[in-house]
Amino acid sequence: MPVTSTPNGAFPTSQATQKVAGIVVTQTRLPTRTLTQAPTSSPVKPSSTPTSTSTIVPPTATVTPRACMYAGGSVEVSEIRTTLLPAPLVYRIYLPPCYEEDTDQSYPVIYLIHGQTYSDTQWDRLGVPETADRLIRTGQVPPFIVVMPRDRVWLEPTEDKFGQAVAQTLIPWIDENYRTIADREHRAIGGLSRGGAWAAHLALSHWELFGALGVHSGFVFYSDVQPIYQWLNAIPEGMTPRIYMDIGNEDRPEITEGARWLEDLLTRFSIPHEWHMFVGEHEEAYWHAHVEDYLRWYTKEW
Repeated sequence: MPVTSTPNGAFPTSQATQKVAGIVVTQTRLPTRTLTQAPTSSPVKPSSTPTSTSTIVPPTATVTPRACMYAGGSVEVSEIRTTLLPAPLVYRIYLPPCYEEDTDQSYPVIYLIHGQTYSDTQWDRLGVPETADRLIRTGQVPPFIVVMPRDRVWLEPTEDKFGQAVAQTLIPWIDENYRTIADREHRAIGGLSRGGAWAAHLALSHWELFGALGVHSGFVFYSDVQPIYQWLNAIPEGMTPRIYMDIGNEDRPEITEGARWLEDLLTRFSIPHEWHMFVGEHEEAYWHAHVEDYLRWYTKEW
């Protein structure tokens, strides 16, 4: 069904230089952090939000655990320079357990974007690497890579070229320098709050790049309200990304309104998606409580 808009739409150790998609990119590689067991205390304040009730199934007694699996994955912080942005594009990347050992294996990738006023450290602080380690080690999900880029400017996509830099520079760079499965079926994007708006912007305007979209307590950029109709019309039948949306029942009214506008649009035009309203507010305690849910959803088709 064609999607039509309405007149009043709501709402430093080593460096390497090379060309990616015609753009000169300079990478500065920063120290790597190796992950071990998840910390026993939460990195954020406690929340009344229920945590996942899924049962962790330990490896069977007949399987001999690999040392690298128990050593955990690693987190590397790097930056690339592109003419699209005035400052280097910093990204944090989680590499799964045994990445260095299994040199013949390639991995699907999740791109996770942080919220406004935060940085690439946010998803790391919320426990993504430790949760991924546990789910991979216990065989509940396949191994995967997570890329967490930093957005420095709090402007609309019409004034902030962060989205262009992700699509045109960062993704090709990651695919060339890490062992990824470089197709849309094995590439997902998600974000929280403003990061959710960026995820929706990128996944719907570049459907050919992403097979899954997660909008966590997110909304739609004001400058995307009219273009989003054109983007949805341009997606070939059967090629719309899998979509997951969630928000806390006590989130800010303006965020909730933006999230409901997008969910209503998807519903009105019969675009498959998941919509969840959980107990919680617009805060890190809420997102931390749902990190496992998010990672399970992103990886379930892999």
